[in-house]
Amino acid sequence: MPAQNGKDLLVKVDLTGDGQFQTMAGLRATRVTFNAETVDVTTLDSAGGWRELLTGAGVKSAAISGSGVFRDADTDERARQIFFDGETPDFQIIIPNFGTVEGAFQLTSIEYGGSHNGEATYEVSLASAGQLVFVEAV
Repeated sequence: MPAQNGKDLLVKVDLTGDGQFQTMAGLRATRVTFNAETVDVTTLDSAGGWRELLTGAGVKSAAISGSGVFRDADTDERARQIFFDGETPDFQIIIPNFGTVEGAFQLTSIEYGGSHNGEATYEVSLASAGQLVFVEAV
């Protein structure tokens, strides 16, 4: 697979709950992390003393973080609303030439910043809040 443009990794939010996703405006950097906890079932009888893990067990999670500049009043307002109302709306994460991850996320952190002679910036962190669906890119 050839190198991909980082700008093509998109975070989209369902603004109104109707299944229509809109890109969170102004993001310049985005990171997606998938995690799976392990369940250790090692015993004194484990072959060669090697750790054994329980297949299919443990909690799966995903985390998204992004930073950027204010560009669009609708998505900025929606991000604030999601945080202050404690909502878990559906998001889509578009990973170029890999696929799309979709499901509920909670906005766990939103940070605002700016300098005297620069633009206003923001950083967001999201945590998965239910089962995610992955659709491979074609």
